[in-house]
Amino acid sequence: MQLTLKKYQLPLKHTFTISRESHDFQDSLVVCLSQGGKTGYGESTSNPYYNITLASMIAEIDAIGQDIESFELKEPAAFHAFLVARGLSNFAICALDLAAHDLYGKLQQKPLYELWGTSNTNYPVTNYTIGLASVEKMLEKMQEKPWPIYKIKLGTPDDVQIIKELRKHTDAIFRVDANCAWDADTAIKNSKALKELGVEFLEQPLKAGDWDGLKSLKAESALPVIADESCIVEEDVKRCAGYFDGINIKLTKCGGLTPALRMIEEAKSLGLKVMVGCMTESTVGISAIAQLLPQLDYVDMDGAMLLKEDIATGVRIEEGGKVIFPETGGSGVELL
Repeated sequence: MQLTLKKYQLPLKHTFTISRESHDFQDSLVVCLSQGGKTGYGESTSNPYYNITLASMIAEIDAIGQDIESFELKEPAAFHAFLVARGLSNFAICALDLAAHDLYGKLQQKPLYELWGTSNTNYPVTNYTIGLASVEKMLEKMQEKPWPIYKIKLGTPDDVQIIKELRKHTDAIFRVDANCAWDADTAIKNSKALKELGVEFLEQPLKAGDWDGLKSLKAESALPVIADESCIVEEDVKRCAGYFDGINIKLTKCGGLTPALRMIEEAKSLGLKVMVGCMTESTVGISAIAQLLPQLDYVDMDGAMLLKEDIATGVRIEEGGKVIFPETGGSGVELL
């Protein structure tokens, strides 16, 4: 395979704030893998919470660049195992794994969801994320983007009041993501008030290691609780079954589509709901997530919708959440 790395700084439409950080740009690495006259594309974003930068990912990949270019892609799982054996971070592996899947599908001339034996005729609608800000600014973002489902980022002393104010202006489904900012008592109390306000579920309200608090929350919450920071890799799925109602898989954190497929299968076998989320990727990463849609209960794939400018074509999300899949194979990605 031929390997090419491309660095991007993706400008956001609005300052994006969660309970622990804010940013106006998203650094992103796109991996291009070419073989047999086709090129596949994969993406991973930088992430300060996990100490991942563009420089760190590029250094990891460059260190084994010759080995990658000597690898003949026959199926993505073998390539993923090859990368894991060389000790790369999951973020770097993700970009390579997504590129390998896109390339493989293009070589087979079939979209990934079809190669996996699924149909794209039925799928969940993505939420649209509203970052933390003043109520006025959050409302402005909602009115700018009318949508059937919003994920609301919280993590303040006034979280319930924020939802009360936003609820006055829309009948849309709300999902609440506190990004580890609450304790168990707060989460239990808030769950009861938020249920009355049309919230569908809570995403990772407690710190990832607060298993005692999560046990109490699971027993007493008025709303389902979905794991995010508590479910990073495959080994986390089984443990989450006793503490959560579902899991949110992030391709960058788990290492790409190859482990995500296994995590989905295991989660379903344990009776967990399955969501896949994004990290403000461009259409490169979002198109990979979209291939999983037929297997999911929920999805958060609005990353490209939050950008001022995109860098690729591929899967397209229309107003109201309808997904238009490209006719090309793989994830259907082409760089602009």
